[in-house]
Amino acid sequence: MTRLIFLGPPGAGKGTQAKNLAEFLHIPHISTGDILRQAIKDQTPLGLKAQVYMDKGELVPDQLVEDLVKERLNQADAQNGWILDGFPRKVTQAAFLEELLTTIGQGGEKVVNLDAPDETVISRLLGRGRKDDSEDVIRRRLEVYREETAPLIDYYGARHKLLTVKGNQSPEEVTTELQNLIAA
Repeated sequence: MTRLIFLGPPGAGKGTQAKNLAEFLHIPHISTGDILRQAIKDQTPLGLKAQVYMDKGELVPDQLVEDLVKERLNQADAQNGWILDGFPRKVTQAAFLEELLTTIGQGGEKVVNLDAPDETVISRLLGRGRKDDSEDVIRRRLEVYREETAPLIDYYGARHKLLTVKGNQSPEEVTTELQNLIAA
């Protein structure tokens, strides 16, 4: 049973690689970013709250995201494995997730860190042309990532759950490396 958490700076290719790997493994790709963007599009109460934070390049408050993740991991299609993309983003969220997975009997997860230099991710994100992808917002998101998310690398490394892949390779090279790592 494959349960993977994808880490890495915005624009490192997490979404693309998680989606490809999920299709390869026949398990759901659970993207908190997609869930939040859909909530914003649908103008749900959660979406309206989240939009204020996302427009500034800030992280959405933990409780909002934790509730979404808990609900999603309890759905039927997630019982035989999943790839989680965009959560956890902080050590406190990782501790929440660890406790949740124990409670619902879904332990044994591995963590994939897609590592990529700032200039690579800035270039990629500017090329997407999203409203929340101006260079100033991207640089702020990278600062937030380094302050709050990067400590997860140490957190999961200490638990011997961390696998690191260079995210600045071609998408095909990253996909091949990921498939080989997971098969090993």
